[in-house]
Amino acid sequence: MFSAFATLIPSKTTTPPKDVPPPTPLNLPQCNPQLPGSAGSSGKRHSPSVVRFLQTLHRPAEVNESHFTALGVHVHVDAPAEDVVPDPSSLPSTSGWDGMDIDEARRRDDNFRRPLSNGRLSPEARVYVERRDELSTANQAAFRIVRRMKPEPGKPTVRLGNCYEFFRQLEFLATYWDDTSLPPLSDDAAEEQEPEATPAPQRTTYRTAPGSQMPAEIRHNLVSAFVKLVSYDFGCNIAPPRVEPRLHLVEPKIKSGGGSVSQRTSYFSSGCVFLYRTPTVREAARSGVVEGPIAAISARNTTSFSKPTESNIDFGRELIAALVTAQLRAREGKTEKRVGEGQWWATEKRWGGGEGGPIGREVEGDAIVGDKDTFDTENGREGGPSADAQSSSADRATQPEPGYPRGIPTLSVYDRYRMVRPPSSNWDKKARYEAIGKIKGVGYDDVFVVSSLFHHLCVLRVRVPERLLLVLDGAVEDTAEEEGQGGGDGYSWGKLEIWRSKWFDLFVIEERLEAMRLLWGVMAWSMRQTDGGNDEIMANA
Repeated sequence: MFSAFATLIPSKTTTPPKDVPPPTPLNLPQCNPQLPGSAGSSGKRHSPSVVRFLQTLHRPAEVNESHFTALGVHVHVDAPAEDVVPDPSSLPSTSGWDGMDIDEARRRDDNFRRPLSNGRLSPEARVYVERRDELSTANQAAFRIVRRMKPEPGKPTVRLGNCYEFFRQLEFLATYWDDTSLPPLSDDAAEEQEPEATPAPQRTTYRTAPGSQMPAEIRHNLVSAFVKLVSYDFGCNIAPPRVEPRLHLVEPKIKSGGGSVSQRTSYFSSGCVFLYRTPTVREAARSGVVEGPIAAISARNTTSFSKPTESNIDFGRELIAALVTAQLRAREGKTEKRVGEGQWWATEKRWGGGEGGPIGREVEGDAIVGDKDTFDTENGREGGPSADAQSSSADRATQPEPGYPRGIPTLSVYDRYRMVRPPSSNWDKKARYEAIGKIKGVGYDDVFVVSSLFHHLCVLRVRVPERLLLVLDGAVEDTAEEEGQGGGDGYSWGKLEIWRSKWFDLFVIEERLEAMRLLWGVMAWSMRQTDGGNDEIMANA
């Protein structure tokens, strides 16, 4: 097991390696759709229904700007932090934190701490100062601590504190990407330096493989560790989804010739994870209950954006993550309506109502439920009792499944296939869906996406109209009556407006401090206590 894991991480070295593959070029995607300024020039004219138009997508390479235009996407590029966060007062000040002691930080608490939606107060100014100091540690000095090496001669030992896990993941990343906080290596960097050369900061890590070969888990772990530095003190945490994140699309109802009504449903999958609020009740938190979601975390492993199609695909993944988060937040106060519930294709038998003939190993006349025919519900895979089990086939047929009441028989794979039932539930039973931080009564929801590529990170604020969520859920688009609404762009829901921050390089100290300040503002705004006090002011943000 350990030998297999070792093949994923290149060997670490403290000397310049030789014959290193060339670095992977850093070219960030350039897909930022802009709506035309003229009234009535709407991309929705491509199809009478935006859902039907999106349902024509079958492969990622088919995504183009017409799909973004059909949704009314308008992106503000390199938006400052004051525009990404709806209320700029939620952001810490940009200056005055360097060299601040604990006493000075405590004096700021009266204006810095605010009540949160979980009944607590926001973190102290001291916590913000500590995070800044820890993230300000030079990369190579932090890497020496991670690798348990002595500090450089004449320099004190640094303390990483809560940022230890972040620097540990960044050190893994440094074996695939050059540390951009250091000057680039010269052509003769691999040669040994002469003893009389001018002493320079000792370099601990060197790139030994191209970034395109880096496992996706390293980037995901790095971003998660960085987000947790801020979110944990606000009572939030990142939790992997127990149900696959899906953007559900339901086309408007169509009347067939016989008078019946049908709706075609489909979905787009997303590989994102979510930032949830942790319940204040200890028992609920220990059992895995989560509240929210608050934001989506989308870390992608794509490294080539030389073609417009590649940029379109990447932006589509960000957009799907935002819309999935909006759909989950919109479940607040609702009950699940499973796809196919009450439909003939989920209740009636196929094959003309018959039982159907033998399938699989049944054709061979093997009536014994063997190891390959049962379904292990405990491990979620095929395979039943062990081969050395001496129980008869009749005993196996009546043996209860693990975790199920006694008396319910274990079904074979073939019996499960013959069962006619709706698709599995898409609601997490341990999730308390809630639009935390949403401004009530404004007709939209501000959704945040933490996006990551290469060793960079950016934050997107996506303003998702409630009307658009209804359209994606099967509502009819009444374009004739609502034409010209939403700013005169021809969309019944207005537009899908997005504010994208700059891309922050996590290797560079100044940029990761800016990213932490932005995340702090996002958490402070999302977790604020919404009792109707300042929401009227923020509704115009």
